This record gives sequence, structure tokens and C-alpha cells, in this order.
Amino acid sequence: MRWLVFLAMASLAACQPSEQASDRAETALEFPLPDRPVSKVTSNQFSNEDVRDSRGEAQKVMDLANIADGNTVADIGAGEGYYTVRLAARVGETGRVLAQDIDREALERLGSRVERERLDNVSIKLGQPDDPQLPVDSFDRIFLVHMYHEVTEPYAFLWRLWPALAQGGQVIVVDTDRPTDQHGIPPLLLVCEFEAVGFRLTEFVEKPDIRGYFARFEPDGTRRAPEEIEACSTGKLSRARAPNKPSTS
Repeated sequence: MRWLVFLAMASLAACQPSEQASDRAETALEFPLPDRPVSKVTSNQFSNEDVRDSRGEAQKVMDLANIADGNTVADIGAGEGYYTVRLAARVGETGRVLAQDIDREALERLGSRVERERLDNVSIKLGQPDDPQLPVDSFDRIFLVHMYHEVTEPYAFLWRLWPALAQGGQVIVVDTDRPTDQHGIPPLLLVCEFEAVGFRLTEFVEKPDIRGYFARFEPDGTRRAPEEIEACSTGKLSRARAPNKPSTS
């Protein structure tokens, strides 16, 4: 079996509320703290895979994201591999899937699954809470499915994710419209945090059958320098309007 396991040495600090600045990694200190709580990391088994498939979740998300044969895709927060194995089937032998997580034990279980199911087009990588540790200029799509609300350093994380996109690459977010300490993130806050780094929202779709919404982001010009990034204020955002399904450009 020729699947690759990249186990970078990384801190696996637990996801604590981001207000605790003393707990921040040194590599995150040049970025602002998010003005919001953060959900604690729970089981990587979001729900039973058969139940998710009965709703057609992965197929609908991959269709919306225009995943095709030969694509190179990153599955961030891959956990037990629900999306990883389905992305591997969709991109085919000429495509590649990189499954990333900050949970070493989850990656070990996923590695066993990849080997058992003979997924030769899947690689595995250990990430850091403030850095997905992705290779530069590599991905047509980067998936963040029901995990972004657990990112303790969103500005550092998105800033370091940016260079991993290939020309025309996009970030796909699936999440739920609820408070960030209740395993979701309001769409306004999501869009604000991405825009603060230099991304733009190109599509937003509410999809109850995927347990939330689908959002597509692309780089918008130049990535902002860390000192230019301003944290989004949840107080101001609460008085604004939610995104209204912009068209893909």
C-alpha cells in the first residue's frame, strides 16, 4: 500500500476559549484573537455515516463544490474520514486527497481505514491549531466541513491556508448557523473572518439536508499582512444582515 503518512511534529493543544491569550502558541501571536468563543473539539465521528449518506450529504456537497476526476483536494479536520473516502472516489486515480487533522489518534484510525480500503490516492498529515501545514500551490479545493468553529486561531489558520490554493482554487465551508460555542458559526461572522484575511465569498447556499449551509470562498487580490488584520466584532455583526446567496463569479 503506497498511501503516505506525513506526521509533522506539532502541538496538539486542546481547543480552549480564545480569550485565554496566555494559552496562545507563539506562532499565533502576530495575529489578532477572535472576538468570539470557540467550540471544544468533540468526537471526530460527527454522526453515523449511513445516516449522512441517507441524506446524500457528501454527494450534494461535492456536487456544489464541482469536485471532478483529477482534482486535488484537502480535507481539513478529516477525523474518521467520512469526506476523505468519498472525495477519493470522486477525484479518481488521477486525483489526490490530503486528509488533515490535529488529532493524532484520529489520523491513526484513518490511516488504517485508508490502507484497508486501498485508497492509493489519499495522503495523511498532522496539522497544528494555527496552521493546517499544507503544501504551497497544491489544491483545487480545501474543505472545512463542520470544523471551522473549533479553530482557535482563525486568522492565523486562514492566513497560512491561503498559499496552499492552486490557481483558481477555492475554500469550501460547511457549517451550521448557531453560536460558535455551540458547534456552529453565524454566516456573517464566517464571512467577516475570511474577508479580514483577504478572501471573498462567491457562493452561499442554505442546505438543511447537509445540516447547515454551504459557503465558497476565493482569494480576493492580495493576502493581508498579519498586522493589517482586524478581528471581527460580534457586537457589530449582530446588527448586520446575513449573506444573500451571491452568485459565483
